[in-house]
Amino acid sequence: MKTIQIGGVLPVSAVSLGCMRMSGLSDARVDAIMDCALENGINHFDHADIYGGGNSERLFGGYLKRHTGVREKIVIQSKCSIHDGQYDFSKEHILKSVDGTLSRLGVEYLDTLLLHRPDTLMEPEEVAEAFDTLQSAGKVRHFGVSNHNMMQMELLKTAVKQPLIINQLQFSVTEAGMVTSGMNVNMKNAESVMHDGSFLEYSRIKNITIQTWSPFQYGFFEGTFVDNDRFPELNAKLAEISEVYGLSKTGVAAAWILRHPANMQLIAGTMNPEHLADVCKAADVTLTRSEWYDIYRAAGHCLP
Repeated sequence: MKTIQIGGVLPVSAVSLGCMRMSGLSDARVDAIMDCALENGINHFDHADIYGGGNSERLFGGYLKRHTGVREKIVIQSKCSIHDGQYDFSKEHILKSVDGTLSRLGVEYLDTLLLHRPDTLMEPEEVAEAFDTLQSAGKVRHFGVSNHNMMQMELLKTAVKQPLIINQLQFSVTEAGMVTSGMNVNMKNAESVMHDGSFLEYSRIKNITIQTWSPFQYGFFEGTFVDNDRFPELNAKLAEISEVYGLSKTGVAAAWILRHPANMQLIAGTMNPEHLADVCKAADVTLTRSEWYDIYRAAGHCLP
């Protein structure tokens, strides 16, 4: 599988296994999806302290205990800030959250820690203190955010010394706001509305890696667009191109994301080994410019 450099400093697989749905799996099924991920070149694994109430991290930690030597070969990421129906960037919560994550995973450090969703009550200086404490203690090596806009990142950077090398955002061929607003500059149609402050361009200027969550979903966890009757033109185009590359329609949708020169990292949340292997194949396929735009238009997006 092709690799990318997160923030220009951390080499990882272009596809990451998102572990949100790992909670509730048996040890045997955890072993199956993890073995599949490693066999197909995935070395990056995405967690959050809230996934399954911490059980996803606990099950992942069980796999690491059963398979000694794996930890040193992989990149582990987790997120914090969501708890008790609120967002919390306080130093106390960040430090407590990371300690809990490390305990559940059974590891000594996280490769990357992300702030999960913006806390409007945050004090950048307090976040900076937490990051300094975690880095100096060897508990976290790199930092980033999730679901932030560019000015929220700039506000954090007024105090935080460490580079913020990641922003995890929803992105798929149907939920393509980062692209559509840029395609419709100076227009008055719905797709000209910018919701993220030109974050796609900002990320490329600042060398921030975008990690894409829900890469095969439409809406906010409403369902997948693949084989969905609501998207006949898109599925027809995905099927047509799938024949060219020997991928499934899901694989083509993955290749569409990975074709973008921003070098995004795709977070695949499936716990089905067959589906995961298919997505991994897409990382080594480069769609043509015409194929990329054909898929874009088939999803219902306009080109003015």
